[in-house]
Amino acid sequence: MTNLSSNPILIDKFWESIPSAWRKTRSQIRTIAVEKFHMTEEQFQVLRRIRRGSASVSALAEASGTSRSAISKTVDALVRKGLVVRSQDSKDRRNIPLALTEEGSQVLEAIFTEAEAWLSSRFECLDVEEIRILIHGMDTLQKVFSVS
Repeated sequence: MTNLSSNPILIDKFWESIPSAWRKTRSQIRTIAVEKFHMTEEQFQVLRRIRRGSASVSALAEASGTSRSAISKTVDALVRKGLVVRSQDSKDRRNIPLALTEEGSQVLEAIFTEAEAWLSSRFECLDVEEIRILIHGMDTLQKVFSVS
């Protein structure tokens, strides 16, 4: 029996669709963040990661594969913009938790809302059956890439 997972058509379709879709989506998010909110992509990613629970410079550096000093500079810029706040940990003075300000949460939500509207416009050309198939395919991709 042939191993269908090594099917060249499957591999080619992956390379033709996923990187292109991700590049276009990432470009759209970058455009929104930079042009409308005057932030770098790195600043956007730090905001996103703080919202998802990375609440220290060390955790952000680890999550992004970036140096602590680079992340620290990015956080400094976000603090100056009023999007992130540092606080003190009463039990460990060395630990400086990070959190989004109300404005930081609103900016991130606005970026995601615009990005989702853009994605919705991209999917408008699909009929109900194509959407069902696409959702199933994305569930399958998630399964494939969640395996260690």
